[in-house]
Amino acid sequence: MLFDTDVLIWCFRGNVRAATVIDRADSREISAVSYMELLQGARNKRELDLIRRFLRESGFLMLPLSETISTRALVYMEEYVLKSGLCMADALIAATSVEHQLTLCTGNPKHFRPISELDLKVFRPDGR
Repeated sequence: MLFDTDVLIWCFRGNVRAATVIDRADSREISAVSYMELLQGARNKRELDLIRRFLRESGFLMLPLSETISTRALVYMEEYVLKSGLCMADALIAATSVEHQLTLCTGNPKHFRPISELDLKVFRPDGR
């Protein structure tokens, strides 16, 4: 399962539901884009080390960007940027999910719903 950045952030904030969905996943992957977003959000070296350690100890595999992922993300941007406001990071994460045939677990389904070939698992931090 490919985890969107928001689910990981919820987990870092102590959300039990996020930790549970991650723990129960058969596989744990993140896009290189999500990894960069997490690093960008670190406020200091300690948080940076916590992010790295959590991903390593939880068995996450980081999926790098590739030519096919970039091409697919470009198609998504051309198709959806005006219709739904799809942003570059979300296009790259969606393309990574589709190219690797992984379900994308996200708490922001509205960002991804227009992409019909994407398999979404909607995460709700409050259980609603």
